[in-house]
Amino acid sequence: QVQLVESGGGSVQPGGSLRLSCAASGRFFGIYTMGWHRQAPGLQRELVTSITRNGNTNYADSVAGRFTISKDNAKNTVYLQMNSLKPEDTAVYYCKVDAKETLWSAVSDYWGQGTQVTVSS
Repeated sequence: QVQLVESGGGSVQPGGSLRLSCAASGRFFGIYTMGWHRQAPGLQRELVTSITRNGNTNYADSVAGRFTISKDNAKNTVYLQMNSLKPEDTAVYYCKVDAKETLWSAVSDYWGQGTQVTVSS
Protein backbone atom coordinates (compact mmCIF):
# COMPACT_ATOMS: atom_id res chain seq x y z
CA GLN A 1 0.00 0.00 0.00
CA VAL A 2 1.19 3.52 -0.81
CA GLN A 3 0.50 6.41 1.54
CA LEU A 4 0.80 10.01 0.41
CA VAL A 5 1.23 12.94 2.77
CA GLU A 6 0.87 16.44 1.40
CA SER A 7 2.02 19.69 2.94
CA GLY A 8 2.53 23.32 2.05
CA GLY A 9 -0.91 24.69 1.32
CA GLY A 10 -2.20 27.95 2.72
CA SER A 11 -3.39 31.43 1.93
CA VAL A 12 -1.48 33.94 -0.16
CA GLN A 13 -2.14 37.23 -1.91
CA PRO A 14 -2.30 37.43 -5.70
CA GLY A 15 1.19 37.39 -7.15
CA GLY A 16 2.52 35.38 -4.25
CA SER A 17 4.12 31.95 -4.14
CA LEU A 18 3.59 28.64 -2.42
CA ARG A 19 5.37 25.31 -2.51
CA LEU A 20 3.54 22.04 -2.08
CA SER A 21 5.17 18.75 -1.16
CA CYS A 22 3.91 15.19 -1.37
CA ALA A 23 5.85 12.33 0.17
CA ALA A 24 5.10 8.71 -0.67
CA SER A 25 5.69 5.98 1.89
CA GLY A 26 4.73 2.37 2.48
CA ARG A 27 5.51 -0.83 0.68
CA PHE A 28 5.77 -0.53 -3.07
CA PHE A 29 7.87 -1.87 -5.89
CA GLY A 30 8.14 1.31 -7.93
CA ILE A 31 6.73 4.76 -8.51
CA TYR A 32 5.98 5.92 -12.02
CA THR A 33 4.19 9.14 -12.88
CA MET A 34 3.70 11.68 -10.08
CA GLY A 35 1.49 14.71 -10.39
CA TRP A 36 -0.83 17.30 -9.00
CA HIS A 37 -4.53 17.80 -9.61
CA ARG A 38 -6.81 20.47 -8.22
CA GLN A 39 -10.49 20.92 -7.60
CA ALA A 40 -12.20 24.25 -7.14
CA PRO A 41 -15.70 24.51 -5.61
CA GLY A 42 -18.37 23.45 -8.08
CA LEU A 43 -15.85 22.29 -10.66
CA GLN A 44 -14.40 18.95 -11.67
CA ARG A 45 -10.97 17.87 -10.57
CA GLU A 46 -8.39 18.79 -13.20
CA LEU A 47 -4.81 17.88 -13.94
CA VAL A 48 -2.38 20.65 -13.10
CA THR A 49 0.93 19.02 -13.88
CA SER A 50 2.71 15.67 -13.93
CA ILE A 51 6.22 14.28 -14.12
CA THR A 52 7.19 10.86 -15.41
CA ARG A 53 9.76 8.50 -14.05
CA ASN A 54 12.16 9.81 -16.70
CA GLY A 55 11.53 13.40 -15.68
CA ASN A 56 9.29 14.44 -18.56
CA THR A 57 6.82 17.09 -17.46
CA ASN A 58 3.39 18.17 -18.57
CA TYR A 59 1.51 21.34 -17.56
CA ALA A 60 -2.02 22.61 -17.95
CA ASP A 61 -2.11 25.72 -20.14
CA SER A 62 -3.48 27.74 -17.23
CA VAL A 63 -0.36 27.20 -15.10
CA ALA A 64 2.42 26.85 -17.69
CA GLY A 65 5.20 29.31 -17.00
CA ARG A 66 4.05 29.92 -13.42
CA PHE A 67 4.13 26.47 -11.80
CA THR A 68 7.05 24.05 -11.72
CA ILE A 69 6.91 20.38 -10.80
CA SER A 70 9.97 18.54 -9.54
CA LYS A 71 10.77 15.37 -7.64
CA ASP A 72 13.35 13.80 -5.38
CA ASN A 73 13.53 10.12 -6.24
CA ALA A 74 15.58 9.28 -3.15
CA LYS A 75 12.84 10.72 -0.94
CA ASN A 76 9.91 9.56 -3.09
CA THR A 77 8.69 13.13 -2.94
CA VAL A 78 7.14 15.39 -5.55
CA TYR A 79 7.02 19.17 -5.27
CA LEU A 80 4.93 21.89 -6.84
CA GLN A 81 6.38 25.39 -6.87
CA MET A 82 3.60 27.86 -7.59
CA ASN A 83 4.55 31.42 -8.50
CA SER A 84 2.53 34.41 -9.64
CA LEU A 85 -0.55 32.92 -8.06
CA LYS A 86 -3.95 34.14 -9.18
CA PRO A 87 -7.35 34.00 -7.47
CA GLU A 88 -8.42 31.41 -10.03
CA ASP A 89 -5.72 29.08 -8.68
CA THR A 90 -7.76 28.75 -5.49
CA ALA A 91 -8.61 25.07 -5.04
CA VAL A 92 -7.85 21.94 -3.10
CA TYR A 93 -4.68 20.47 -4.55
CA TYR A 94 -4.27 16.70 -4.64
CA CYS A 95 -1.12 14.74 -5.18
CA LYS A 96 -1.47 11.64 -7.36
CA VAL A 97 1.07 8.88 -7.77
CA ASP A 98 1.03 5.91 -10.13
CA ALA A 99 2.78 2.99 -8.46
CA LYS A 100 3.16 -0.76 -8.37
CA GLU A 101 3.01 -2.51 -5.01
CA THR A 102 4.87 -5.56 -6.26
CA LEU A 103 6.72 -6.57 -9.40
CA TRP A 104 3.65 -8.44 -10.59
CA SER A 105 1.06 -5.81 -9.68
CA ALA A 106 -0.68 -3.55 -12.11
CA VAL A 107 0.07 0.14 -11.90
CA SER A 108 -2.50 1.77 -9.61
CA ASP A 109 -3.43 5.34 -8.77
CA TYR A 110 -2.90 6.68 -5.25
CA TRP A 111 -4.20 10.04 -4.05
CA GLY A 112 -3.16 12.37 -1.28
CA GLN A 113 -5.64 13.83 1.18
CA GLY A 114 -5.61 17.24 -0.47
CA THR A 115 -4.34 20.59 0.69
CA GLN A 116 -6.17 23.91 0.40
CA VAL A 117 -4.62 26.75 -1.58
CA THR A 118 -6.39 30.09 -1.32
CA VAL A 119 -5.33 33.12 -3.34
CA SER A 120 -7.08 36.27 -2.21
CA SER A 121 -6.38 39.89 -1.43
